Amino acid sequence: MGWGNKRLNEAAAVCAAQLPAVGLIWWIREQLGDDYAYGGAYGGAFGLACLLVVAPLLVPVLGLLHALAQVVPAEALARRTARRARGPVWAWHLGFGVLLGGAWAVPAALLWDWSFTATAPLPAALGVLPVLGLGWLRRPTRGSRAVWLPSLLASVGLFLLVFVGGVLATVTGVVEEYEPPKLSAAQLAGEWHGSGGAVLRLRPGGEAELTALPAETEPAGSAPSFAVCDGTATWRPDAEGGHDPDADGPEGRPGVVVRPTGGCGRQTYWRIGGTETAPELFVPFGDPDAPDVRILKRVP
Repeated sequence: MGWGNKRLNEAAAVCAAQLPAVGLIWWIREQLGDDYAYGGAYGGAFGLACLLVVAPLLVPVLGLLHALAQVVPAEALARRTARRARGPVWAWHLGFGVLLGGAWAVPAALLWDWSFTATAPLPAALGVLPVLGLGWLRRPTRGSRAVWLPSLLASVGLFLLVFVGGVLATVTGVVEEYEPPKLSAAQLAGEWHGSGGAVLRLRPGGEAELTALPAETEPAGSAPSFAVCDGTATWRPDAEGGHDPDADGPEGRPGVVVRPTGGCGRQTYWRIGGTETAPELFVPFGDPDAPDVRILKRVP
């Protein structure tokens, strides 16, 4: 099927209508959530401006891909099922759309280690509005312009609704900005594991052991800005987030200062993230706009 297929064209249009609002929700979440950054999400307002500039070119393509992956297959299944069972096609379409959306969480959970229960509702919800929109478009239309013009108007309306709602929710305190947990030295002491076999053992009293742990280095052209270190180190908590000029940490973000003693790498500021019950330490290495974020999780 291609753009000449009338039903696929309609499905792409209704899918595209919700994408700018979804993108704005994601941006607000990154601004308020713990995205392993400091001072807001990487890119901030500049990232949102770039998103708005490329949206007219990108949104129709993403709408087509969404239609092909979820909405059109769900409608085909709904029509076949409606021939053998009772009930309106749109109701079957809605049910199959939600099921297919949830099914896409399976490869995400396998490939990127995402939580299935947390991920599945998101693609499932993305199929609801397109199905309802296609139900409205069942009445005769006059071509692609009659489909994409309502899509544009609906897209602008949804975007403004999310924007106003986000502002009001933030101002009134309904949605609060993320704050990292405040951990004492006793709470920080213990074993932290990361990818690639990285291990950081923080001993009470300020001593530490490193195994395949990344540490800051002097930038050298295109070389990585970290070295992988083994051996011993010293550590200390910094609850103020880098007010000490030797801490190399961002102001206002609490963390842990780890200084290797074997000459491998420099002092590195591991920032605190996660939650009180599941704390994490992280460092963004390299380009601030596209960092290589290394994360350590506490071993119970």
